[in-house]
Amino acid sequence: MYFIIVPVILMLGGAILFFQIPYSPVRTQFYHLTAENTGPAAIGSGVFSEEDIRELPLSVQRYFRYCGYLGTPKMAYMRAAFKDVDFVMSESRTIKIDYEQFNLVGQPVRYALISSPLFGVPFEGLDSFVDGAGSMKGRLAKVIPLFDQRGEAMDRACLVTWLAECLLVPNAALQDFVTWESVDNTHAKARISWGGISASGIFHFSESGELLEFHTGDRVAVDMDGRETRAEWSGLFREYRPVNGILQPKVLQSVWHYSEGDCLYFNRNEAEAVIRYQ
Repeated sequence: MYFIIVPVILMLGGAILFFQIPYSPVRTQFYHLTAENTGPAAIGSGVFSEEDIRELPLSVQRYFRYCGYLGTPKMAYMRAAFKDVDFVMSESRTIKIDYEQFNLVGQPVRYALISSPLFGVPFEGLDSFVDGAGSMKGRLAKVIPLFDQRGEAMDRACLVTWLAECLLVPNAALQDFVTWESVDNTHAKARISWGGISASGIFHFSESGELLEFHTGDRVAVDMDGRETRAEWSGLFREYRPVNGILQPKVLQSVWHYSEGDCLYFNRNEAEAVIRYQ
């Protein structure tokens, strides 16, 4: 019995120590990928001007003015971070996650790192969209593959997610692969085309200029087993406050509009988003 118990204890102890080591292949890959896009070439040039926005729908112009972007430097990329976000996995289970993301301006490139203690074991996920291809992969205990989702539906979902966030890093909204169409005084439609695929959605603004919501039918809900569910999707933008002279939404949330009812699955607890530009 002694010869059985001792190896088991050593294995458990080794596993615990491994979990405590800061190194993680997924996290390392995330920081390596973002570093590739933050060199000297990824530097914004010029400042936002009235000339930049004069062809945009009036609702989008009001957003630029309301948030105070005119006269400020154009950015090359955005980083955003969330801590202890409620993430709904099912009707009966909600977990806490930390979430970091990187959005590039000059082309639709986006990376997101998700980390959480899943069932007491470290879980890390990496969402990516680069060169027109989207993917979502996850690992348990740093090394055990859980899923690796790819395909046309994922490509379009990642592309439209970049579009949904383009006004958070508004130099992205001015790129020539994004086109705009006025709907009415408080709504504007945007379309993005890249790598042979296209996606679109409707931005909803307040009368004063706050961006309130982005709504699209170009995302598909994909679970950890790869099952796809067709549903409308919305990104919500709430509680604007000044950050370095710019008004930014403090709370970002995501909603699936299933046939059986809406599911606010990301950030139900309204954790603060910290957004930085370069």
